[in-house]
Amino acid sequence: MKLIAINGSPRKNKNTATLIKHALDGASAAGAETELIHLYDLNFKGCVSCSACKTLDSKSYGKCAYKDELTPVLDKIKEADSLIIASPIYFSSASGETISFLERLIYPEVAYTKPFSAVNGFKKKCGLIFTMNLSSHEVLKASGAEMNIASIKGRTDLVWGDTEYLLSMNTYQFDDYSKVLYEYTSVEEKEESRLKQFPEDCKKAFELGKRLCQTNGKNK
Repeated sequence: MKLIAINGSPRKNKNTATLIKHALDGASAAGAETELIHLYDLNFKGCVSCSACKTLDSKSYGKCAYKDELTPVLDKIKEADSLIIASPIYFSSASGETISFLERLIYPEVAYTKPFSAVNGFKKKCGLIFTMNLSSHEVLKASGAEMNIASIKGRTDLVWGDTEYLLSMNTYQFDDYSKVLYEYTSVEEKEESRLKQFPEDCKKAFELGKRLCQTNGKNK
């Protein structure tokens, strides 16, 4: 069993990365081999609309033909049993690097049938982790982020089957709030969330990683 985790945050030791670490610990506890890939370490582009992945009877049908530093990552994901994609929410959606990655990963797998279908039709256990400064589900919905998250999940559901996801809300965004203009919520509320809610989210991430690497409730 092999699980690959994708960090779509530019930071390697903050909220998103911390949740990924706990998810990987859960996967390891289930006996899986794990690998963590930081998107911001790679030099790559989003979809360049070359249409090679949609050209029937070509060697690129159903896979991205563009070659750059993301190419070997896409190859690894195809071979992996499980996948975690994690990103902070920026401007009501996943980070720009994550969206570019998803264009290259998901779009080649989607067939323009009616309704849409998966080109390759293979199942993979997939989990999504999103971290966000937003403090409630009401704000999440009003911002448009809820719709964008649902859109990402809808595409991973289509390609690999039902996707699990974890939303970690009201995260501690700045190391020192006294150095920034911040009137959205009280700093005390942020501190309380970091001390009480975030540890619970870390436990959920651990269990997510563990579930993604189990078959019928038992380790492979």
